[in-house]
Amino acid sequence: MSAKRAMDVLGASLGLLVFSPLLVACAIAVRLDSPGPLLFRQERVGRHGVPFRIRKFRTMRVTDGSGPQVTAAGDARITAVGRLLRRSKLDELPQLIDVLVGNMSLVGPRPEVPRYMAQYPQAAREKILSVRPGITDNAAIAFRDEERMLAASSDVERTYVEEILPIKQRFYLEYVTHQSVTGDLAILARTVWAIVGPQRRQS
Repeated sequence: MSAKRAMDVLGASLGLLVFSPLLVACAIAVRLDSPGPLLFRQERVGRHGVPFRIRKFRTMRVTDGSGPQVTAAGDARITAVGRLLRRSKLDELPQLIDVLVGNMSLVGPRPEVPRYMAQYPQAAREKILSVRPGITDNAAIAFRDEERMLAASSDVERTYVEEILPIKQRFYLEYVTHQSVTGDLAILARTVWAIVGPQRRQS
């Protein structure tokens, strides 16, 4: 087992244990807020292009599946509890299970849906998919307010594909090139600060 995988297993196990009361509270809130499944499961592209179904707390009303696969702030599909979960990133907590089973890492390029991953050039796509996707990375930190950015767009998907994806690609390629356990620890620390730091409490 590599050092990175060992850190993933230990971190995910501890995270599920420490956050278990919060996971239960979030689950109850989702159940009481709107009808539908507890978890949102969606196909994402994993390591070496192998698809998997990511886990998140459901933050939207159940629909027929139409509409964009990226979400802007103010999207009418988002539930009241869902807005809180998305703002605090608590909807991502179930991905600790994805880390534990080996589909994801704590740190790595965020997993994309197939239609957006297909937008990357083949060489970039192969390099990005050479590692497990992660719960967080530098792109996730830089675009932590992505939904607010997209809210100003008249064409959410076009803005995401043409303006945001190319920047994420550069972040992802840089991560794969320079990844290390110490680098992962630094990204985890920056992620926590981005979520709970003074600038977030004031927003």
